[in-house]
Amino acid sequence: MTLAVFWGCTCIAFGPALGLCLVTVLRHPLRVIILVAGAFFWLVSLLLSSLVWFIAVKASDPGNKPLQKGLLIFGVLFSVLLQEAFRFLYYKLLRKAIEGLVALSEDGCSPISIQQMAYVAGLGFGLMSGAFSMINLLADALGPGTVGIHGDSQLYFLTSAFMTMVVIFLHTFWGILFFHGCETQRWWEMAAVVLTHLIVSGSTFWNPLYVGSLIPSYLLMFAMAAWAYVLSGGCTRNLLQRLQGQQSETSPQPGS
Repeated sequence: MTLAVFWGCTCIAFGPALGLCLVTVLRHPLRVIILVAGAFFWLVSLLLSSLVWFIAVKASDPGNKPLQKGLLIFGVLFSVLLQEAFRFLYYKLLRKAIEGLVALSEDGCSPISIQQMAYVAGLGFGLMSGAFSMINLLADALGPGTVGIHGDSQLYFLTSAFMTMVVIFLHTFWGILFFHGCETQRWWEMAAVVLTHLIVSGSTFWNPLYVGSLIPSYLLMFAMAAWAYVLSGGCTRNLLQRLQGQQSETSPQPGS
Protein backbone atom coordinates (compact mmCIF):
# COMPACT_ATOMS: atom_id res chain seq x y z
CA MET A 1 0.00 0.00 0.00
CA THR A 2 2.85 2.39 0.80
CA LEU A 3 4.35 1.90 -2.67
CA ALA A 4 0.99 2.68 -4.26
CA VAL A 5 0.73 5.87 -2.18
CA PHE A 6 4.25 6.87 -3.21
CA TRP A 7 3.70 6.48 -6.95
CA GLY A 8 0.20 7.90 -6.83
CA CYS A 9 1.29 11.06 -5.03
CA THR A 10 4.34 11.40 -7.27
CA CYS A 11 2.23 11.24 -10.43
CA ILE A 12 -0.31 13.69 -9.05
CA ALA A 13 2.27 16.21 -7.87
CA PHE A 14 4.73 16.09 -10.77
CA GLY A 15 3.02 14.25 -13.63
CA PRO A 16 1.37 17.25 -15.37
CA ALA A 17 4.42 19.49 -14.96
CA LEU A 18 6.83 16.83 -16.22
CA GLY A 19 4.52 16.30 -19.19
CA LEU A 20 4.81 20.01 -19.99
CA CYS A 21 8.60 19.76 -19.73
CA LEU A 22 8.69 16.80 -22.06
CA VAL A 23 6.52 18.46 -24.70
CA THR A 24 7.61 22.10 -24.53
CA VAL A 25 11.07 22.29 -22.93
CA LEU A 26 13.30 19.23 -23.35
CA ARG A 27 13.36 19.45 -27.14
CA HIS A 28 15.03 22.89 -26.98
CA PRO A 29 18.48 23.12 -25.33
CA LEU A 30 18.13 26.86 -24.62
CA ARG A 31 14.87 26.30 -22.75
CA VAL A 32 16.48 23.55 -20.70
CA ILE A 33 19.19 25.99 -19.61
CA ILE A 34 16.58 28.59 -18.64
CA LEU A 35 14.62 25.94 -16.71
CA VAL A 36 17.67 24.77 -14.75
CA ALA A 37 18.78 28.35 -14.04
CA GLY A 38 15.28 29.23 -12.82
CA ALA A 39 15.32 26.26 -10.46
CA PHE A 40 18.73 27.41 -9.19
CA PHE A 41 17.46 30.95 -8.51
CA TRP A 42 14.54 29.55 -6.50
CA LEU A 43 16.94 27.31 -4.59
CA VAL A 44 19.14 30.26 -3.65
CA SER A 45 16.11 32.21 -2.41
CA LEU A 46 15.10 29.23 -0.26
CA LEU A 47 18.61 28.94 1.14
CA LEU A 48 18.72 32.60 2.17
CA SER A 49 15.23 32.62 3.68
CA SER A 50 15.97 29.39 5.57
CA LEU A 51 19.16 30.91 6.94
CA VAL A 52 17.31 34.01 8.20
CA TRP A 53 14.57 31.89 9.79
CA PHE A 54 17.13 29.57 11.42
CA ILE A 55 19.00 32.48 12.97
CA ALA A 56 15.74 34.03 14.21
CA VAL A 57 14.65 30.76 15.85
CA LYS A 58 18.02 30.16 17.51
CA ALA A 59 18.10 33.72 18.84
CA SER A 60 14.61 33.44 20.38
CA ASP A 61 13.14 31.55 23.31
CA PRO A 62 12.15 28.04 22.11
CA GLY A 63 9.66 27.69 24.95
CA ASN A 64 7.65 30.73 23.88
CA LYS A 65 5.00 29.12 21.66
CA PRO A 66 3.31 32.34 20.46
CA LEU A 67 6.71 33.76 19.53
CA GLN A 68 7.68 30.60 17.63
CA LYS A 69 4.39 30.67 15.72
CA GLY A 70 4.99 34.32 14.88
CA LEU A 71 8.48 33.48 13.64
CA LEU A 72 7.01 30.72 11.46
CA ILE A 73 4.58 33.18 9.89
CA PHE A 74 7.41 35.67 9.44
CA GLY A 75 9.53 32.99 7.78
CA VAL A 76 6.79 32.17 5.27
CA LEU A 77 6.18 35.82 4.41
CA PHE A 78 9.89 36.55 4.12
CA SER A 79 10.40 33.49 1.92
CA VAL A 80 7.62 34.57 -0.46
CA LEU A 81 9.00 38.09 -0.77
CA LEU A 82 12.52 36.77 -1.33
CA GLN A 83 11.31 34.36 -4.02
CA GLU A 84 9.65 37.21 -5.89
CA ALA A 85 12.77 39.34 -5.50
CA PHE A 86 14.82 36.57 -7.08
CA ARG A 87 12.19 36.24 -9.82
CA PHE A 88 12.80 39.90 -10.59
CA LEU A 89 16.57 39.41 -10.60
CA TYR A 90 16.14 36.44 -12.94
CA TYR A 91 14.04 38.58 -15.27
CA LYS A 92 16.82 41.16 -15.39
CA LEU A 93 19.36 38.45 -16.17
CA LEU A 94 17.23 36.98 -18.95
CA ARG A 95 16.61 40.44 -20.40
CA LYS A 96 20.36 40.93 -20.70
CA ALA A 97 20.63 37.47 -22.24
CA ILE A 98 18.06 38.35 -24.90
CA GLU A 99 20.01 41.48 -25.82
CA GLY A 100 23.16 39.38 -26.17
CA LEU A 101 21.38 36.78 -28.31
CA VAL A 102 20.00 39.48 -30.59
CA ALA A 103 23.45 41.02 -30.99
CA LEU A 104 24.97 37.65 -31.92
CA SER A 105 22.21 36.50 -34.27
CA GLU A 106 22.57 37.04 -38.00
CA ASP A 107 18.99 38.20 -38.56
CA GLY A 108 18.85 40.42 -35.48
CA CYS A 109 16.11 38.32 -33.85
CA SER A 110 16.15 36.44 -30.58
CA PRO A 111 15.73 32.65 -30.83
CA ILE A 112 13.31 32.77 -27.88
CA SER A 113 10.66 35.31 -26.95
CA ILE A 114 10.24 36.90 -23.54
CA GLN A 115 6.91 35.08 -23.16
CA GLN A 116 8.62 31.74 -23.70
CA MET A 117 11.35 32.71 -21.25
CA ALA A 118 8.74 33.66 -18.67
CA TYR A 119 6.93 30.35 -19.07
CA VAL A 120 10.08 28.22 -18.80
CA ALA A 121 11.49 30.27 -15.91
CA GLY A 122 8.23 29.98 -13.99
CA LEU A 123 8.13 26.25 -14.62
CA GLY A 124 11.68 25.96 -13.26
CA PHE A 125 10.67 27.86 -10.11
CA GLY A 126 7.63 25.61 -9.71
CA LEU A 127 9.42 22.30 -10.20
CA MET A 128 12.10 23.12 -7.66
CA SER A 129 9.49 24.39 -5.22
CA GLY A 130 7.46 21.20 -5.67
CA ALA A 131 10.54 19.02 -5.26
CA PHE A 132 11.37 20.55 -1.88
CA SER A 133 7.72 20.41 -0.81
CA MET A 134 7.26 16.71 -1.55
CA ILE A 135 10.64 15.00 -1.30
CA ASN A 136 10.42 14.30 2.45
CA LEU A 137 6.73 13.40 2.25
CA LEU A 138 7.38 10.93 -0.55
CA ALA A 139 10.17 9.38 1.48
CA ASP A 140 7.78 8.94 4.41
CA ALA A 141 5.09 7.56 2.10
CA LEU A 142 7.30 4.54 1.40
CA GLY A 143 6.73 3.45 4.99
CA PRO A 144 6.84 1.81 7.36
CA GLY A 145 3.54 3.02 8.80
CA THR A 146 -0.12 3.54 8.04
CA VAL A 147 -1.58 6.96 7.30
CA GLY A 148 -4.12 8.05 9.92
CA ILE A 149 -3.53 5.14 12.28
CA HIS A 150 -3.51 7.53 15.28
CA GLY A 151 -6.67 9.34 14.23
CA ASP A 152 -5.05 11.91 11.93
CA SER A 153 -6.36 12.62 8.47
CA GLN A 154 -5.81 9.83 5.96
CA LEU A 155 -5.77 12.43 3.17
CA TYR A 156 -2.49 14.03 4.22
CA PHE A 157 -0.31 12.64 1.43
CA LEU A 158 -3.03 13.02 -1.19
CA THR A 159 -3.82 16.63 -0.34
CA SER A 160 -0.11 17.45 -0.17
CA ALA A 161 0.31 16.06 -3.69
CA PHE A 162 -2.59 18.12 -5.04
CA MET A 163 -1.22 21.21 -3.28
CA THR A 164 2.21 20.65 -4.80
CA MET A 165 0.69 20.35 -8.26
CA VAL A 166 -1.20 23.61 -7.92
CA VAL A 167 1.88 25.45 -6.62
CA ILE A 168 3.94 24.26 -9.59
CA PHE A 169 1.32 25.54 -12.03
CA LEU A 170 0.92 28.78 -10.08
CA HIS A 171 4.65 29.46 -10.29
CA THR A 172 4.44 28.92 -14.05
CA PHE A 173 1.57 31.39 -14.41
CA TRP A 174 3.15 33.81 -11.95
CA GLY A 175 6.29 33.83 -14.08
CA ILE A 176 4.30 34.84 -17.17
CA LEU A 177 2.42 37.57 -15.31
CA PHE A 178 5.50 38.87 -13.51
CA PHE A 179 7.64 39.09 -16.62
CA HIS A 180 4.81 40.79 -18.53
CA GLY A 181 4.49 43.33 -15.74
CA CYS A 182 8.22 44.01 -15.88
CA GLU A 183 8.17 44.35 -19.68
CA THR A 184 5.21 46.75 -19.76
CA GLN A 185 6.05 48.44 -16.43
CA ARG A 186 2.66 47.49 -15.07
CA TRP A 187 3.70 47.30 -11.45
CA TRP A 188 0.20 46.32 -10.35
CA GLU A 189 0.63 43.02 -12.23
CA MET A 190 3.79 42.32 -10.28
CA ALA A 191 2.02 43.32 -7.06
CA ALA A 192 -0.83 40.91 -7.93
CA VAL A 193 1.68 38.09 -8.25
CA VAL A 194 3.21 38.86 -4.86
CA LEU A 195 -0.22 39.21 -3.23
CA THR A 196 -1.60 35.94 -4.61
CA HIS A 197 1.64 34.17 -3.66
CA LEU A 198 1.20 35.42 -0.10
CA ILE A 199 -2.43 34.28 -0.08
CA VAL A 200 -1.60 30.76 -1.26
CA SER A 201 1.27 30.40 1.20
CA GLY A 202 -0.79 31.84 4.04
CA SER A 203 -3.71 29.53 3.31
CA THR A 204 -1.58 26.55 4.31
CA PHE A 205 -1.86 27.70 7.94
CA TRP A 206 -5.46 26.44 7.79
CA ASN A 207 -4.15 22.86 7.62
CA PRO A 208 -5.17 20.24 8.68
CA LEU A 209 -8.39 21.88 7.43
CA TYR A 210 -7.27 21.06 3.90
CA VAL A 211 -10.38 22.50 2.25
CA GLY A 212 -9.32 25.91 3.51
CA SER A 213 -6.08 25.77 1.54
CA LEU A 214 -6.88 23.63 -1.52
CA ILE A 215 -10.07 25.35 -2.71
CA PRO A 216 -8.71 28.95 -2.63
CA SER A 217 -5.45 27.79 -4.22
CA TYR A 218 -7.21 26.06 -7.12
CA LEU A 219 -9.53 29.03 -7.68
CA LEU A 220 -6.51 31.31 -7.84
CA MET A 221 -4.77 28.88 -10.18
CA PHE A 222 -7.66 28.99 -12.68
CA ALA A 223 -7.77 32.78 -12.45
CA MET A 224 -4.01 33.08 -12.97
CA ALA A 225 -4.17 30.60 -15.88
CA ALA A 226 -6.83 32.64 -17.65
CA TRP A 227 -4.91 35.86 -17.03
CA ALA A 228 -1.64 34.39 -18.29
CA TYR A 229 -3.42 32.99 -21.36
CA VAL A 230 -4.76 36.43 -22.27
CA LEU A 231 -1.43 38.16 -21.69
CA SER A 232 0.29 35.58 -23.90
CA GLY A 233 -1.90 36.60 -26.82
CA GLY A 234 -4.67 34.06 -26.46
CA CYS A 235 -8.38 34.73 -26.67
CA THR A 236 -11.57 32.77 -26.22
CA ARG A 237 -12.18 32.60 -29.96
CA ASN A 238 -8.78 31.03 -30.63
CA LEU A 239 -9.30 28.50 -27.85
CA LEU A 240 -12.72 27.49 -29.16
CA GLN A 241 -11.39 27.21 -32.72
CA ARG A 242 -8.54 24.98 -31.54
CA LEU A 243 -10.92 22.75 -29.59
CA GLN A 244 -13.30 22.54 -32.54
CA GLY A 245 -10.39 21.70 -34.85
CA GLN A 246 -9.29 18.85 -32.60
CA GLN A 247 -12.83 17.52 -32.45
CA SER A 248 -13.14 17.58 -36.24
CA GLU A 249 -9.84 15.71 -36.58
CA THR A 250 -10.96 12.96 -34.20
CA SER A 251 -14.47 12.64 -35.61
CA PRO A 252 -14.99 9.83 -38.18
CA GLN A 253 -15.16 10.90 -41.82
CA PRO A 254 -18.11 9.90 -44.03
CA GLY A 255 -17.49 6.69 -45.93
CA SER A 256 -14.62 5.61 -43.71
